[in-house]
This record gives sequence, C-alpha cells and structure tokens, in this order.
Amino acid sequence: MVKKLLHTRYRVNDLERTVKFYRDALGLQETRRHKSPRGSELVFLKAIESDELIELCYFPDSGPVLVQSDLTHLAFEVESLVEFGKHLASLGYQYSDGPHIRENGSGFAFVDAPEGYEIELIQPPRSKDAAG
Repeated sequence: MVKKLLHTRYRVNDLERTVKFYRDALGLQETRRHKSPRGSELVFLKAIESDELIELCYFPDSGPVLVQSDLTHLAFEVESLVEFGKHLASLGYQYSDGPHIRENGSGFAFVDAPEGYEIELIQPPRSKDAAG
C-alpha cells in the first residue's frame, strides 16, 4: 500500500513563466531544480504549510502541452478570496471563475496558470466565534 502523496507533475511549455506564476501569484517556494536522465527540466515547488510538492516539467521533445478545459486542477486554501483577488490583480492576473462565497463565509474561485491548468482557491468558513 502507498504511504503518502509526494508530488504531482504538470508538464509545461514555458518553464520560467510558469515557475514565476506559481512563485509570485501563489507564493509557492521552489525546493529544488534538476535535469532528469532523459533530459526533462524539472522544478519542484511547495506551499508553505504543505508537505506535497508540485513538479513542473519542461520536455519539448514530447510536443506542445495542450490543456483541455476542466481536465485537472490544483486546490489551495487562502484566507480571503477578496484579498487574494487583489493580489492577483496587482500582478496582472484575474479570476477565471468566481469568487463564489457561501453564507458561512466559505467560498471558491479559479485562476488559470500559464498553460491553462486551473488553480482553485478555497476560502474556509468563518469560525463560529468570528461570526458572532
């Protein structure tokens, strides 16, 4: 049986542009970078409070990356979708869907990464103490 999820790989067309998005827009930290034995350029990133990594792979020999709609997405927790939306706007990005906020304060929104992979941002519900 498997023990834990270690990383998820996404192949990309423009490694540096994509790393910049994940680093600057999402705040992920680059943990390592290397070339695989077959020649893929790999960059590993992680969210501050997560152990799992995202592996970005640049391997042009396998052809261009064409991401179809609603194929896959990564989901990250944010404190405030409104504030995160302002942060995205300051970098020239915008939500592709949302934000959608529920009565309990929870909500979600999406932003597209450079190749078209969807990134879901999830705002947790307000605590009962904060809601009064």
